[in-house]
Amino acid sequence: MVSSISELNSLAGEEAQSELLKCCGSTEWAKRLVESRPFADTDDLLRQSKRIWWSLDPGDWLEAFRSHPKIGEKKSEIATAEVAQRWSEQEQAGTRDAQQDAIVELAEVNNRYYDRFGFIFIVYAKGKRTAEILSLMRDRINNNRDEELRIAAAEQAKITELRIRKLLTS
Repeated sequence: MVSSISELNSLAGEEAQSELLKCCGSTEWAKRLVESRPFADTDDLLRQSKRIWWSLDPGDWLEAFRSHPKIGEKKSEIATAEVAQRWSEQEQAGTRDAQQDAIVELAEVNNRYYDRFGFIFIVYAKGKRTAEILSLMRDRINNNRDEELRIAAAEQAKITELRIRKLLTS
């Protein structure tokens, strides 16, 4: 685990990419970000991250989404680093105390959302309770696929920023 920009800058390419994949599951994003080194500071890294993220193809976004578990679950569609799983659990802490009926509804809406869009519901969940997440899911399920893909990508960008900050302070 890296703990500073200078450490990230000094890692071999594959090692740096592995560290960055803990923050965002898009291999193309991580590859391009590694190629953007050296970073002057955290702000430079975050600027480059956003620039690269918004230049990617939707397929790269979908790859990143697959590295997240569904809201209320612990396992993602693809294998992720243990630290990424732990961060995801921390980010979804607001759903831990949900009542059984809310957990059931969460699973049902998750499934309807996935059936409609073909990808899981992505939301910056830090600080959000189950009721708020369910409300967002119910609202966003009415979007068209292109609109929802962009909203999910924006939420992923927020998650990525949070995780980059965690990576550098671990």
